[in-house]
Amino acid sequence: MRLNYSSIKAAAAVSFTFGTLADFADHKENTVTKLLLVETSPRGDASVSRNLTQRYVGEWRDKNPDGRIVVRDLARDALPHVTMPWLAAYFTAPFEQTPEMKGQLGLSDELIQELLEADELIISTPVYNYNIPASLKAWIDHIVRKGITLGMDGSGLLTGKKATIVIASGGFYSEGSPVADRNIAPQYLKLILNVIGITDIRVIHGEGAKLVDLGETTMLEFVERHAGQMRQVVNA
Repeated sequence: MRLNYSSIKAAAAVSFTFGTLADFADHKENTVTKLLLVETSPRGDASVSRNLTQRYVGEWRDKNPDGRIVVRDLARDALPHVTMPWLAAYFTAPFEQTPEMKGQLGLSDELIQELLEADELIISTPVYNYNIPASLKAWIDHIVRKGITLGMDGSGLLTGKKATIVIASGGFYSEGSPVADRNIAPQYLKLILNVIGITDIRVIHGEGAKLVDLGETTMLEFVERHAGQMRQVVNA
């Protein structure tokens, strides 16, 4: 899938612009609310973040019965990390890119197109070593692109979208916790979303998820504790 670029101009040797996203609106269907769901955990049905997200999506479907959901499962379809050939293509103006360079950016273009077409975004992830999994970082590196999601002046271009971060952590890191300074994952995700222009962000943080694995609570009980917050977020 190739992105629809407009007003492509070279500004300097490696400083160039893809134009704006204005003409993209002409191709977007506004009659149906579209949700992009980015799943991360490799644990399948045993994943707390996936179970939380499944409940959230159920609430979203109740509110948007005609809505369309696109799922990007990073555990099922792993993304390659950024490489030198990818960077070489990225720093080459589109009209100067070779077919091989365009091929390097093809997957990135596809991921960005999914994001551009979405009205709402859900990022569903566990916490690994206080931060996000490498698979989710790879997705971020593919969708933060100057001139498409990020302006040449550093301003975010994806304004007007909503995002919900559904995150599960084994420990407790929220305000008041003695290890609150380790609550890096949700802060990082909010930062990145803000960078690309998404500022309407809600976080559903399933803290203490290790209690499910330890058998001290059931998956259903754990998910139900967050059901009220999910309804509030969906209906906000």
